[in-house]
Amino acid sequence: MNDTVQNHLPLAGKKGLVTGIANDKSIAFAVAKAIVALGGEVALTYQNDKTAKYTQPLAESIGAKLFEKLDVSEPGSLEAVIAKCGEVFGELDFAIHSMAFCNADDLHGRVIDTTEEGFDSAMNVSCHSFLRMAKLLEPLMAHGGSLITMSYLGAERVVRNYGVMGIIKAALESAVRYMAYDLGPKGIRVFAVSPGPIMTRAASGIANFNTLLEKDAEKAPLGRTVTIEEVGALTAFLCTSGSSGMTGQTIYVDAGSHIVA
Repeated sequence: MNDTVQNHLPLAGKKGLVTGIANDKSIAFAVAKAIVALGGEVALTYQNDKTAKYTQPLAESIGAKLFEKLDVSEPGSLEAVIAKCGEVFGELDFAIHSMAFCNADDLHGRVIDTTEEGFDSAMNVSCHSFLRMAKLLEPLMAHGGSLITMSYLGAERVVRNYGVMGIIKAALESAVRYMAYDLGPKGIRVFAVSPGPIMTRAASGIANFNTLLEKDAEKAPLGRTVTIEEVGALTAFLCTSGSSGMTGQTIYVDAGSHIVA
């Protein structure tokens, strides 16, 4: 792609952070690819040395400017990553929070049986880390920007085998609205993207997930489930000026299945 075409892309000159890439089937990787295709520059993170061997080639394949370890459960890890982004990029225009964790027993069991430790851990990694990320990024978004997290329909409806994660995602969607209110005066827009069920590594931990996929495709108005590329394209759009009049929403990309009881 020549420089003239590159400079006219919707995200030309825009820079940001994309977290949560585990492998090439991750929604976060589809998001990063879509952003780069629109001219944006990205910093990517990996959780630990085990995932690094899978994710480093992906970072190289899209020309990521940074590839840093991030484990939000470790004190100082998020601060170190965002400080590094500030050193390399100066200002940031977008950040994608695509991280979630829940103990298997808490995911599949009754929510009233969730342990205090399990609840705190799920809330910290899956929700509070987004608040922390926003606070750290605020000084680097002096000219505004987009903060985007990933949710799921289980935040507003009971989904079997989703357990306490539904409660956590509901808190996350509420956090998006309050963050949008707090950060709106600074031109920082906040969104939750809610994809339909997609077979990712995270989804593989949900019992009977294949059945969930089949039922979702049957009831969706478009008669199918969505792809990670479709989620990536929608998320990348939210980083562009085309979404400049929007903030605080949970936006579904699920072939319309959320509208059908």
